[in-house]
Amino acid sequence: MTIAFNPDSIRPDLAANFIGGRKILGAGVVFDVLRPSDGALLSPLHAASMDQMSQAAEDAATAQKSSGWGRMDPRARARILRRWADAIDADRAVLAPLEAVGSTRTLAEILAWDLPYTAECIRFFAEFADKHGGEVGATADDRFGFTANEPYGVVGAIAPWNLPLVMAAWKLGPALAAGNAVVLKPSELTPFSVVRLAELAVAAGVPAGIFNVVQGMGHDIGDGLVRAEQVGKVSFTGSTATGRAIMSACAATGPKPCTLELGGKSPQIIFADADMDKACAIVARAITLNAGQVCVAGSRLLVEAGVADEVTERIAALFRAHRLGETWADGTTMGPIVSEKQLSGIDAIVQTARAEGGEAITGGARVERAGTFYEPTLIAGLSADATAVQSEIFGPVLTVQSFADDEEAYGLANGTRYGLAAGVHTQNLSRAIRATRALEAGTVWVNRYGRSDDFILPTGGFKQSGLGKDLGREAYLASCKSKTVLIGL
Repeated sequence: MTIAFNPDSIRPDLAANFIGGRKILGAGVVFDVLRPSDGALLSPLHAASMDQMSQAAEDAATAQKSSGWGRMDPRARARILRRWADAIDADRAVLAPLEAVGSTRTLAEILAWDLPYTAECIRFFAEFADKHGGEVGATADDRFGFTANEPYGVVGAIAPWNLPLVMAAWKLGPALAAGNAVVLKPSELTPFSVVRLAELAVAAGVPAGIFNVVQGMGHDIGDGLVRAEQVGKVSFTGSTATGRAIMSACAATGPKPCTLELGGKSPQIIFADADMDKACAIVARAITLNAGQVCVAGSRLLVEAGVADEVTERIAALFRAHRLGETWADGTTMGPIVSEKQLSGIDAIVQTARAEGGEAITGGARVERAGTFYEPTLIAGLSADATAVQSEIFGPVLTVQSFADDEEAYGLANGTRYGLAAGVHTQNLSRAIRATRALEAGTVWVNRYGRSDDFILPTGGFKQSGLGKDLGREAYLASCKSKTVLIGL
């Protein structure tokens, strides 16, 4: 079956802010949004002004109270959210090309995974609406005590560009199910598809003003949103440096709680007893999926010395087999880098790796064609403190190091400031369990790598990879504040 479309047929609406239940033309700066696949202009983006951002926060707070969204029968709220999820499924002909043309996600990937995942994420959290209301405490006989969960009111959410719809759903699902209103700032690089989500939400019955979208840059609109007095909680996915700035702003203007999913430099460990066909395929996909532009990308390969040459050759061959192409083209197996700036940053680290003694077994250069593409790259010969080993690259670049025994493997794996995820490949059950205990990572995958649709499993990082959890029960409860009530009898 052919999966393709004409990119010139996609013309996003210039009114790309969504405030108070309707699309609004931004009154802030105007800048061009380019198509990563060919560098052509997708559309000008009219960012919100600071006044419009403030209006969105105010409208959200007003709507959350006046609409009764937070006090609604929780099953009724869940029904509205499920209708919204159904609308997302039904809108694939509009949403999928809109997401693909302006992002790094191929149309085939969006249809097969992103859209179903987004809709199911909303459904999953809708079911929490009447499942976690608080609990009764054990008190003395002459009193009755309990805790009650209540919404914060307004959640300020800032989403990244790498998986625009999916990351938006992570933030919207728990916050809305818990009865909050949301003001979402998407990345200025991928601004348009979440506006369509907001339209569908209102059509499904989400009250006007409960889900708002403001466009703009992080240093002004994003910072203003975090600092807005109406915002009671912040959810952010992005770089560690920006996460620190957001924590500082939350402390200065609250304090207010925040959930932060930040950078990663995740290791993948292959032991000699692994199923090599399966392990090598998983490792290669874990760094080339979305051209390596994934927070949990498995960007460091650690392989037992006795099989290092074999594994390196296998993965290099898998890298060379990729077909790079436009997100809208049939047969593309790896899409573009999101921007020229990001591409230049990737290449700078690869060239630094060469200067530090690394060898590009395969790849190591940008692809000379329209758009922003980088070759899948495998680098060997680097020390543990090399720049490419320690720095988040956010591209299809995998470093490889060998180890002699388990303890050396864990030492290398834990040897960065990050702790977002890790992968272990072994057929020895005891070794696998020991590895999950030894690795300093918020998620450890064994004989697989990457997230599934098991929404009940939370995700979040250790060390400088973040604070708090997305997904799971933890994400829902993080969207609530707990009130203690004690009644004398």
